[in-house]
Amino acid sequence: SSETFWTTTGMFPQEFIVGFPKRVKISKVAIQCYLVRTLRIERSVSKDPEDFEECIEKELQHTEGQLQMEEFPLPDFQATYLRFIIKSAFDHFVSVHRVMAEGT
Repeated sequence: SSETFWTTTGMFPQEFIVGFPKRVKISKVAIQCYLVRTLRIERSVSKDPEDFEECIEKELQHTEGQLQMEEFPLPDFQATYLRFIIKSAFDHFVSVHRVMAEGT
């Protein structure tokens, strides 16, 4: 729902992990967020959420009063878990409204 979101507690870095029922092939990850400055995405192919490796780190553009929408193409990419790390922000608090992963 676009009416709900996850918000940070005000200090950085902040992170959350998305788990899949088994290892999946991902072709693209997209995120809708607000006031995120630096975002890193890591993956794990382990059975448990451990042994993460960095995939992407990006500085996002500040969009005053509207959601930031970023897409990350990931060719030939497999993961069991994705960890999203918000390293810095444009304010004390940020929000994440949607995370989407496309693939098989």
